This record gives sequence, structure tokens and C-alpha cells, in this order.
Amino acid sequence: MSTPEIDKPFPDFTAQATSETEVSLSALKGKNIVIYFYPKDSTPGCTTEGQDFRDLYQEFQALDTEIFGVSRDGMRSHENFKAKQEFPFELISDKEEELCKLFDVIKLKKMYGREHLGIERSTFLIDKEGVLRKEWRKVKVKGHVDEVLEAVKAL
Repeated sequence: MSTPEIDKPFPDFTAQATSETEVSLSALKGKNIVIYFYPKDSTPGCTTEGQDFRDLYQEFQALDTEIFGVSRDGMRSHENFKAKQEFPFELISDKEEELCKLFDVIKLKKMYGREHLGIERSTFLIDKEGVLRKEWRKVKVKGHVDEVLEAVKAL
């Protein structure tokens, strides 16, 4: 499994998202893209992170930036989560872990003393040319979205 490299073009991908949309990196050329991976819909940290992106969405849009949330949850769960939280951006369902593997976010995690493979909360910033400019791994939710917005402004 390869790890994405900063300042290198990111490989194209296509994925199914909410609102019956298909997201493909090549189709988004000319826009900055923020892709954030989170463990599970409707859990406290994931809800807060999504709400933070939602609350600053207009600022990201003003900077020509699209946001996508990704987890292994199914489309029905995503649609419910998106509607309940009024997210203005699409959520990508990655049940087969194709994007998770492409971005190298599946890690061994410990919960209640047991180990399991899960999504490590991570965010990636891809510029208008399709080049990976920044990555955040082992993300702590508080203040994270502000940091991402500052990185977009710096592009």
C-alpha cells in the first residue's frame, strides 16, 4: 500500500457519493478539494467535525474549494447523516475501502483493549491541478477545520 506524497499529483479516482452523485478527481480539476476521512456516521467526534466543515462551508466555497467526507458507512446511513446535520457537501461511501487504501487511512486501532482495523481520522488538501498539498493525520477535531481553511487560503 503506497502512501500519498505531498507535492505530487494525486491519482485519479471515482467514488459514489450522496445525492446520487459520482465524485471523480479528474472532473474536479480547477477546484481545490478537501477530503476528510472519519470513522463513523452519527458518532460524537464525526458529527462535530462535519458540523465544523458545514459551518465554514461558505468560506471554503469562496476559495473555490469542494469538501467531501468519507467513511465506510453505507449510502443510506450517509444520506440520513447528511440530512440530519444539514451538510451542504457530499459524503462518499467507501464500503470496499478503495479510497481508504488509496489515501492510506486504515490503521490498527485500540478500543476497550481490543485491536481492530479502522479509519484514522485524516484530512487531505488537493489543489486545483490535482496535486496533494497537505495532509493531516491522527486529527483532533477541535480547531481542525480552521487549520484546513487557513491552508486553503495559503494556496
